[in-house]
Order: sequence, then structure tokens, then C-alpha cells
Amino acid sequence: MTSGDCVARKASADDPLRCAVLISGSGSGMEKLIHHQQSDSLCSHQTVIVISDKISAAGLGKAEALGINNLAIELPDIDDASQRRLSHEDLIGQAIEESGAELVILSGYMRILTPSFVDRWAPNLVNIHPSLLPHFPGADAHGDVIASDVEVSGCTVHFVDSGVDSGAIIAQCRVPRLPDDDVKSLAARVQVEEHIIYPQIIDAIAEGRVFLEDNKVTIDDVL
Repeated sequence: MTSGDCVARKASADDPLRCAVLISGSGSGMEKLIHHQQSDSLCSHQTVIVISDKISAAGLGKAEALGINNLAIELPDIDDASQRRLSHEDLIGQAIEESGAELVILSGYMRILTPSFVDRWAPNLVNIHPSLLPHFPGADAHGDVIASDVEVSGCTVHFVDSGVDSGAIIAQCRVPRLPDDDVKSLAARVQVEEHIIYPQIIDAIAEGRVFLEDNKVTIDDVL
């Protein structure tokens, strides 16, 4: 039994949910998501555009190799920092709209979004974070885990709100922290799970199985 509002239209392989993926670097998660979409004839979502805030992002080349429309939109040359940020997001938002995307997926996108951008796309705006939120939000989650005394880390798929990694949690995966772990080894093991859970959650969203009410998420496991 589900409650709340379905966060996206119920899509199908014949009429897939159109996704925009935002990246800043290697695009490994984006690449895994697109492989998932392209290898499953029954997949109910597809990536229609990949956008990076850095022209040097290696993920753009991966998107190109996979036949996905891609572009870099870097910060415009505007002196006022606030206006620069808003103008940058306006350009990104325009590109998303022109692509026809219905769901915005953050995958290693390292810029904090303004409330105006979030309001424009929420709840169809999701992120994956490399910790078990609400613990260890922010850009250095693995480093914060290593500096702590916790024995378990993991990753979290969540809706994006105007806070930092504070949106409603959709799903999590736990990864043990080993005694000899450093940031690199922990990140590598967490990333393996990220590449599994994120496509699964996008599947659930596109299949109309994810519901949101009062900032609480329900996932219907029955297709």
C-alpha cells in the first residue's frame, strides 16, 4: 500500500522518462547509468543530455562515446558572485528544458544548487551521496568518515532540497569501513554500490513506484 504523490509520470520502454545527468568529473556513475539504460530493452528511462560545469570533465567524452548529447556550461564571466551563480544555473536550466528532460540526476555534480534552481525542478531532482545521510554531508564525506570512529559507511540516494545533502532519503546501501581503509579504498568500495543502487532507484522512479509525502518517501516494490 502506497501513499503520497508519485514523483514522476509512470513511464515505459516505449515512452521512457527523459533524464538529464549533471556531472563535474569522471562521470563514472553517469556511464554506468547509461550502460544500464542501453543494455535493457525494457528500461523505462533514458538519458537525453549530459551537462558538466567543467569543460575538462572526462565524463563528457564518455557520454559522447555512448552517443549521448553532452555539453559543458562553465561559470559565466560575471564579477558579482551571486549573479554569476544564478546566471550559470539559468543556462543549465535552459539546456535541460530544451532537451525535454523530465528528471534531473546529479551524479558527481560538485556545485551546491540555489533554492531557485531546486524549486524549479523538485521533486524531479535527485542526487547520490557517498555516506549514510544524515551523517557526513558535504564534499569530503569519505575523509570525514575516515577521521571518525564509525565502522560503517555507504551511500544515499535522496531528493535534492535547498540544503546541503538534506533532502528526503529514498534509499541507502551500507558498506563496512575496514580497519586499514583510507579515503581511496573506502571510496572505491562505496562507488561499487553507488553504481548498483542509483540505476535501481531511477528504475523505481520511472516505473511510478516512488512516492513522496510530507518529506517522507515510500517505494512500492510491486510492479
